[in-house]
Amino acid sequence: MITNWHERFALSTASLDNRTRNVEYVELALATINPLQPSLAPAMKPLFKLHAYLFILERLTKHAFQHGTFIGYHTDAAITEVQEEMTILFENGSAMTEAADPELWQYLFETLSYLRQQMLTHSGAQFYFTMPYILLWKNVIRPYRHDSSLYIEELEHLHAAQEALGDSLSRYNWLLAESKMNFYLSRDQQALEYVTELSKNKSFKPVHLLQFFYDLSDAEEWQRLLDWLTQTASLLERQRSETLGMYFRCWNEAAQHLPSAEQHMWDLLISMLPYSRSIYEDMLLQNGHWKQWIDYQLSTGREPLDYRVTVLAPIEKNAPEALLPFYHQSVEKYVLLKNRSGYKTAAKLLKRLAKLYKKLKNDEQWDVFITAFASRHSRLRALQEELRKGKLIP
Repeated sequence: MITNWHERFALSTASLDNRTRNVEYVELALATINPLQPSLAPAMKPLFKLHAYLFILERLTKHAFQHGTFIGYHTDAAITEVQEEMTILFENGSAMTEAADPELWQYLFETLSYLRQQMLTHSGAQFYFTMPYILLWKNVIRPYRHDSSLYIEELEHLHAAQEALGDSLSRYNWLLAESKMNFYLSRDQQALEYVTELSKNKSFKPVHLLQFFYDLSDAEEWQRLLDWLTQTASLLERQRSETLGMYFRCWNEAAQHLPSAEQHMWDLLISMLPYSRSIYEDMLLQNGHWKQWIDYQLSTGREPLDYRVTVLAPIEKNAPEALLPFYHQSVEKYVLLKNRSGYKTAAKLLKRLAKLYKKLKNDEQWDVFITAFASRHSRLRALQEELRKGKLIP
């Protein structure tokens, strides 16, 4: 039946073939396809809608790649809209699933076969079918069918496709599908081998690795998550900070359930510097490691003015004494500039420093410091003027 749907979709949208592939094309195609929906059981209606989007996705991508390897802005926007609508359908996967209806499951497996073919065929457009293939397994099939034979059967289909497609096989997607099925079978070592090979591909998308972590987190398989995080660290160490941030959020979650793993997490963060700098700083603050955060700032030459007051506020509240060397070092740095602008900034920092000493109830120590400071720099007339303007000295 799935094949018949697509044939009817093609006939009904033939008049749109010469139209520009943009968001309007998607709307027109849907307006043409929707009236074709036959009388269906409630669980079948989302499946019909899914195939309408899959058909349009195929038309958008194949048309684009027939005219080169670059997808224009308007076509890309149309593809994004279709993908978002499909994601919504998959997130409500239960609407497509009724274990008591064998006919529906037959159509779901036909859908899987269609997606597998699209995803594995090397045409340039196949990467756009990776997401629906993964989500069909994750949100529709896997939660309601716990039979491991399904994954074994899928591996057989993948191996058969490898032989049948030869050089036209999209090896990237094949490796990803292989790793997913082995992962579902808890064959983690085999899955990790496929993922490692996948990471060597120039088209490697880190989100495909992160999804394994999310699945394990959702299943609360903490030890297994820890094993995956540990064994894939080298695959992500030079990724963008956004990717590393998501990776270490998973680490932090695992460490909360397995406290013995926390030190390993910090060791990894340090080993990945400078790529992990912003993440390392954020996690130090999130975990209340105030002194370590300050020590890192001092070692890298950062200063209080590099941060908004809201960033320093938790340290000022919980460990104000840790901020003292941070401010002292910065004050000296601006005095060494030997210009009016530097002196103004030094005075500004000194005013903040005075508040810290007051908060610590160390007024006497502050008086000793500011007196010695003013005396040491007594020949710097402009600095003395800025200190008086700031009411730091009489």
